[in-house]
Amino acid sequence: MIEFIKFTTKWIAGNLSIPFWVVGHVHLTMNVYDDLIEILSSLGMNLIVAFGFYLEWRENRNSSK
Repeated sequence: MIEFIKFTTKWIAGNLSIPFWVVGHVHLTMNVYDDLIEILSSLGMNLIVAFGFYLEWRENRNSSK
């Protein structure tokens, strides 16, 4: 189950990082974050992408040695 969660996180990070950040930055410039749900959703999406990048980096670092 842990391997599936790692795979899913890496997939999300690889395929949805640009849409998350582009939409997030456009949203930040157009709106004021007054709603806690919006702030937590944005933070959660960015943390998923960052964790996926970390997993990919760790995997590539270990495989290149």
